[in-house]
Amino acid sequence: MGARGRDERFSDHRGVLVSEHTEADPSPYADVEAALRDEFAGVHSATTVTRCVEAAHFGALEVTGYAHPSLVERIARKHLHVLALVASERG
Repeated sequence: MGARGRDERFSDHRGVLVSEHTEADPSPYADVEAALRDEFAGVHSATTVTRCVEAAHFGALEVTGYAHPSLVERIARKHLHVLALVASERG
């Protein structure tokens, strides 16, 4: 536990466990991320795509109890479409 009496693996956001994925480990969603980066090139940064994929992963786990790559891809794509819509409305 950390100095503040909490498990440091947890983020300060809704008690979500922070991914222990490292750059040396291949992401189980590497193909999903690559496809979405290509699809949203010029719209969203690679970092935004990765964050949406990670959010989709945790959301799928929380709601359904599993996170199959095809489900994560569909959820992340929806996130990215919504973010693009919001950005276009802000103009």
